[in-house]
Amino acid sequence: MPSSPIRFGTSGWRSVLAEDFTFPNARRVVAAIARVLAEDGLSGRLVLVGYDTRFLADRFAAEAARILAREGFEAEVSAGPVPTPVLAFEIRRRTAAGAINFTASHNPPRYLGIKFSTADGAPALPEVTHRIEAQIVALPSVEAPAEEPVVAFDAAPPYLEGLSRMVDSGRIGGAGAHFSLDFRFGTSAGYLDAYLERCGAALLRLHANRDPLFGGQSPQCGEPELRELAEEVRRRGSRLGLACDGDADRFGVCDETGAYVQPNEILALLCNDLLGRKGRRGGVARSVATTHALDAIARKFGVPVHETPVGFKYIGELLLEGKIIFGGEESAGLTVEGHVPEKDGILADLLCAELVGATGSTIRQLRTSLWSEIGTFLTRRIDLQLSESERQKLAEYRKTPPSRWCGRRVASVNLLDGIKLIFEDGSWILVRESGTEPVARVYIEASSAADLESLTAAGRELIA
Repeated sequence: MPSSPIRFGTSGWRSVLAEDFTFPNARRVVAAIARVLAEDGLSGRLVLVGYDTRFLADRFAAEAARILAREGFEAEVSAGPVPTPVLAFEIRRRTAAGAINFTASHNPPRYLGIKFSTADGAPALPEVTHRIEAQIVALPSVEAPAEEPVVAFDAAPPYLEGLSRMVDSGRIGGAGAHFSLDFRFGTSAGYLDAYLERCGAALLRLHANRDPLFGGQSPQCGEPELRELAEEVRRRGSRLGLACDGDADRFGVCDETGAYVQPNEILALLCNDLLGRKGRRGGVARSVATTHALDAIARKFGVPVHETPVGFKYIGELLLEGKIIFGGEESAGLTVEGHVPEKDGILADLLCAELVGATGSTIRQLRTSLWSEIGTFLTRRIDLQLSESERQKLAEYRKTPPSRWCGRRVASVNLLDGIKLIFEDGSWILVRESGTEPVARVYIEASSAADLESLTAAGRELIA
C-alpha cells in the first residue's frame, strides 16, 4: 500500500518520484481511471496518453497505454512531450474518451503527477476524481503490463492549425517583430515558437532543450524564473518576452523593457481587448483569487461575471455550458470561447503578441490607458508554510470571520474557497490552503502600493 492516500487536488495527483509516485502506484491510478471510464460506458474508446519533460515521464506514459489496452481501450501515446492544452485539443478533435497526462506542471523537478481530462477536454471535476480515488482504494495492486509496442500520435500540426482560428497571425509578425522566448525546459518548445515563426517573427529561444532537472531551476514562469528572459528582452530589443511553465498551461510575459507583467494584469488587458477591440460579447469567469479588474471590465461592457473556486476545471465547465467567452485565473491561466476548456499558456502568449501588434502600443501604454478607465488594481500572492495550529486558526476564522481587519471595516466575507475579506474601498485579502502543495496561499488586491503593502503584512498576521 502507498505511504499516503492518493488524492486528486485542484489539478490532478502529484507526488515525489520514488516516494509516493512509483510505477506500482501509477498503475493503480491508471487502472482506476479505466474502471471509471468503463462504468460510464466508454469501454473500447480511444484514450490518449501524454507526458512532459520530467524524469521517466515517457516510460510511465508507455506503461499507462499498455494498461489501458489491457483494460479494453484503444490507447495512443504522444510522440514527444506534449503541452496539457494541446492534449485537451486532441481529445476534442478526435472525440476521445479522455486523456491521461504524466506531468507535475509547475512543481519542482522531484515531482511527477497525473492529470486526467474527460471527453470534453476539461480537467476532471471532483465528482469524477472522487470515483477514481474510490477505485484506487479497491485496487491494492495492479500487475505490470507486458512490454509491447505502443501507438504514437503527433498533436502539433492540428493544434497549430487550430490556433490560427484563435489568433490573428497577421497582427503578430512584420515590421521587424522580435520576441524572446523561454520554454523553461518544458513542453511549449515546438509549439509557441512554431506558431510565431509562421507569423514571420524573429525569435530568440531560451531553455528549449528537454531537461528533467529544469536546468537546476524551477519549471514555473513567474518573475523570479524569468530574469534571464528579461535581460534578453532588453539586450535584443524584443517586442515582448514570452514564456510557459513546464506543461505549458501557464503563461509568463515580460514587457518591452524586460519588466515582468503580473498575470492578473495580462488577464485584464486580454479581456478588455476581447470585449473592446474585437467586439465580442459574453460572460467572463474568474476564480475567487483573481483580480476584480475583470469585474470592472465586465461592467464597462455590460456582461456578467462568474466567480468560481480555485481550479481551472470550474472555469472550463462554464465555458462548456456556453456561459462565458473568457476565463482567467490569477495563477496565469486563460482560455477563450472556441478553444479548449483548459488553461493554455501558449494561446495567452500569442494573444499578447497579437494585442501589441494590433494596437501598436506597448503593454505599459495599454495598462496605463486601462487603469485610467477602470481604476488601478494592484495584486500580490504570497505562499506561507502552515503549522497545524495555524491551520486550525484558519478554520476558526471561517466559522467566525472578523468584522474589522488591518484598521478597515470588512464589507463582506466570501467563503467560496478559503476566507476572503472584502473591504469598503474594494480592496481584499484571501487566505486558502493550496490543493497541490502544503502551503497557505495569501492573495491581496488594492488600489495603491501603500495599501498593498499594509494588506500583505496583515495577511502574514492572519496566518501567524
